Amino acid sequence: MNRKRVVTFIVLALAIASYFIFDLGQYLSLEYVKSQQAALESYRQAHPLQTAAVMFVIYVLVTALSLPGATVMTLVVGAIFGLLWGTILVSFASTLGATLAFLISRFLLREMVQNRFGDKLKAINAGIEKDGAFYLFGLRLVPLFPFFVINLAMGLTTLKTRTFLWVSQVGMFLGTLVYVNAGTQLGQLESPSGILSPGLIFSFVLLGVFPIIARKILEGIRARKVLRDYPKPARFDRNLVVIGAGSGGLVSAYIAAAVKAKVTLVEKHKMGGDCLNTGCVPSKALIRSARYLAQTRRAPEYGFKSASAEFDFSEVMERVQRVVKTVEPHDSVERYTGLGVEVIEGEAMIKSPYEVEVNGQTLTTRNIIVATGARPFVPPIPGLEQIPYLTSDDLWTLRELPKRLLVLGGGPIGCELAQCFARFGSAVTLVEMAPRLMIREDEEVVERVTAQFEAEGIKVLTNHRATSFSIVDGENRVQVEREGESLSIPFDQVLVAVGRMANTSGFGLEQLGVQISPRRTVEANEFLQTNFPNIYVCGDVTGPYQFTHVAAHQAWYAAVNALFGSFRKFKVDYSVIPFATFTDPEVARVGLNELEAKENGINYEVTCYGLDDLDRAIADGEAHGFVKVLTVPGKDKILGATIVGEHAGDLIAEFVTAMRHGLGLNKILGTIHIYPTWTEANKYAAGNWKRAHAPEGVLRWVERFHAWRRGE
Repeated sequence: MNRKRVVTFIVLALAIASYFIFDLGQYLSLEYVKSQQAALESYRQAHPLQTAAVMFVIYVLVTALSLPGATVMTLVVGAIFGLLWGTILVSFASTLGATLAFLISRFLLREMVQNRFGDKLKAINAGIEKDGAFYLFGLRLVPLFPFFVINLAMGLTTLKTRTFLWVSQVGMFLGTLVYVNAGTQLGQLESPSGILSPGLIFSFVLLGVFPIIARKILEGIRARKVLRDYPKPARFDRNLVVIGAGSGGLVSAYIAAAVKAKVTLVEKHKMGGDCLNTGCVPSKALIRSARYLAQTRRAPEYGFKSASAEFDFSEVMERVQRVVKTVEPHDSVERYTGLGVEVIEGEAMIKSPYEVEVNGQTLTTRNIIVATGARPFVPPIPGLEQIPYLTSDDLWTLRELPKRLLVLGGGPIGCELAQCFARFGSAVTLVEMAPRLMIREDEEVVERVTAQFEAEGIKVLTNHRATSFSIVDGENRVQVEREGESLSIPFDQVLVAVGRMANTSGFGLEQLGVQISPRRTVEANEFLQTNFPNIYVCGDVTGPYQFTHVAAHQAWYAAVNALFGSFRKFKVDYSVIPFATFTDPEVARVGLNELEAKENGINYEVTCYGLDDLDRAIADGEAHGFVKVLTVPGKDKILGATIVGEHAGDLIAEFVTAMRHGLGLNKILGTIHIYPTWTEANKYAAGNWKRAHAPEGVLRWVERFHAWRRGE
């Protein structure tokens, strides 16, 4: 702390200490003021300007130093100066004092707080930067929040001083009016609680309702500002136009049609999006075939002398396409047309917030939902463009098994497909920049997956970065580096699986001015609105999770808010998001794992149950893996669960339900599970928690009771 701050701190400390040492608060008590009311009134009549000036200065000092007594002073001003002049005096004095408190807090503490907790305050600072005026306005309108706390807390943020000043002036006005009005009745008050007469209670009810009204007004102002350059049609052809027929777009259109809205769904490529055509469905079909092949190699474990499966890789890939074709009708044009959705196959172009052009036809609509998904990200590695690389989009055109497959990326997609191709017989090398595969999972989870990969012949190179590609004597090669050491790896084909990037360009978003985040996703608020209030988003195009089921989850909020947001809007709920990686062993998770709990400073207890103890796992020959549950210390409330092993993606559903509906481990333990099934693993994990929290003192007394009953 520099010298100026030290001096300021000492002066303030002395001033505040003097207030309490000399018991100056007695002069700001309701009883004292009432006893001096007549004298104060007489003095005001004789010296009106001096009285106003003194009251103004005292009010500013009390507020600036965050001393108790501002409420009583407001009542006094109301009693002496009346409603009009009292309101004017208190309004400006309170704003000036609050701003001084704000500046004091900023001068003394902000630098220290931001330096120490800057990483944890990033989200708050971003919110203040974007909507600081609105946040402050809302707080000023709710009397439940002590104003001195708001003053000091806002001083620690990046809110501009002039914004704090004018918002405080406006936001505190109604509260000031109510208290000054109460002060005009000071002679009838016996305590500050006496201001809560029926009439004043009604005033406070209005104060409670006013934030809602103010929010609507502010939203209207924002909407008018962003939409002012676009003429609004007198009538609309449609209630909703949805762009993109992946998971998010399909569910949005389905919901709109179900509530009898006129909705048009536009898709330029294939119905069903990535999930059906290049993602979830084909990958799981391929995983199933690869798994069957791997199981035949384990024949002796199941009591068979031998087993084998001859296969043609091209036939395996044709089966994958047959699976896609079988699922295809679920997402077809015919099905959605039958549900009441108008489906247009073509390329959409957003011309204005109210107009979408498709195939030369202009559609007018009250609302738009953008659900354009994402595509594989291809990193700018020198030489990669010379190689006919594969991504999860075009991998499915393969009909010949690569002898040597290089996989870039150790996330879910890279891991799942690397294991598949290794099981079919490819020599697979997996290169990952991070210290381990599946970087967001706990270390013991990754260790089990990595050990299985290595047992199946996959060469796992973590902490390695691909720096260049080249073709040497007709052979594809990649140069990778680790801690300054370089390695050249030959390969026949490369699968790029380092992540996905949102589809935000090519259909008018950027030309319109829809805000795009630094991650190149469409920015949206908690209602999935963009900066244009009638343009909503859902799915991979906005994030934050790139899962099919999350896109469908978001679609409900986007559709309902778009169609009924004028009456009520719903904040999207990300509190319980499950996901799975379909490697062998499978990895499934919901809520926190240990890695995230530690990163966020959340206290937790861990309970584990090993699947090697589960009867059904032993019978199935899959007795490996575990169930790990994080709970609140000393309580059975579930913070998160991770399952590694057979059927993990199915087993996690019980924990998802429990967390979603606030059920603890005691409820899971008290639920009957069929024997012998895999779901018993969840119950046994809950049983382990219960044993760890057994009431030892009670049990000792019970033991004595039973001994007494035996006559001992």
